[in-house]
Amino acid sequence: MKGLTDITGIRVGHASDYEALTGCSVILCEAGAVGGVDIRGAATGTEEIDVLRPEHVTDRVHAVVLAGGSAFGLEAASGVRRFLEHRGVGFQTGAAVVPIVPCAILYDLAIGKPNVRPTREMGEAAAAAATTEGVKSGAMGAGTGATVGKIFGMGQAMKSGIGSVTVNLTDTVRVAALVAVNCFGDVRDPETGRLIAGARRTGNSMELADTEAAMKRGASRDWGRQNTTLAVVATNARLSKVGATRLAEMANLGMARTIFPVHTSFDGDLCIALSLGNETAELNTLGVAAAEAVAKSIVLAVKNAPTLGGVPGLAGPKKS
Repeated sequence: MKGLTDITGIRVGHASDYEALTGCSVILCEAGAVGGVDIRGAATGTEEIDVLRPEHVTDRVHAVVLAGGSAFGLEAASGVRRFLEHRGVGFQTGAAVVPIVPCAILYDLAIGKPNVRPTREMGEAAAAAATTEGVKSGAMGAGTGATVGKIFGMGQAMKSGIGSVTVNLTDTVRVAALVAVNCFGDVRDPETGRLIAGARRTGNSMELADTEAAMKRGASRDWGRQNTTLAVVATNARLSKVGATRLAEMANLGMARTIFPVHTSFDGDLCIALSLGNETAELNTLGVAAAEAVAKSIVLAVKNAPTLGGVPGLAGPKKS
């Protein structure tokens, strides 16, 4: 399976800066997708996120941008809008075509070069690179500088990245997810119950400390705000904006199954849902599949993350 690009009408592209350790990911849906959003974290950075609300006048979005760089990374969405405008894609206003491009960012300024962030040009490059090929997992795009397990600071954190998984409900109905994992907490494999990535006991050890246990023991509370997990789920089942919003809400349960702790006041966790196609499926069943896809994507993101910027990853040294 190809991950998010298994959904017809979606293309995914990345732009990555491996010197500065930042980047952005673009999910193109040029024919338009019905969207919804669920925000659970308290440190969210977004642009045009309200277009995904059921009460908003726009009924379709044309792309979603995920970017590093904290609030500076929101600039990447301007490049995607410019790319789509040149292709004549967008909301018809009468006077001009306006591409609808919600964007969400994560904080990666504590790794690599903090003064280099995703730009409009990087966003445009990621859009131009978008394809229907399988979505690779690891440190790329918005996940280039992603890390996990930061209760003791970056010196004891681990590298993360992007993961993307598809869950088939029937021969024709699919739900897929793409997740950029940059959480404060640890990642636990729900199939085994074991912690697989997160805060390490010391900077020279790969033994995991268990963030929740450390918090309960009274570990230092100067934990910073350097986190956020961003998920996009998509389905080829037909949904209204209300249905897409509900799908995003249920998909967010995938984070709760894998990230410990999750949705903290130091994270800007959110999930965007996209509906493309005309397949018929029961909404709650779609939600079950979406949560599974998000959970599996998170596990894949850390398992395929290489060591970068002095932060160890489970995949070892990055291959050139």
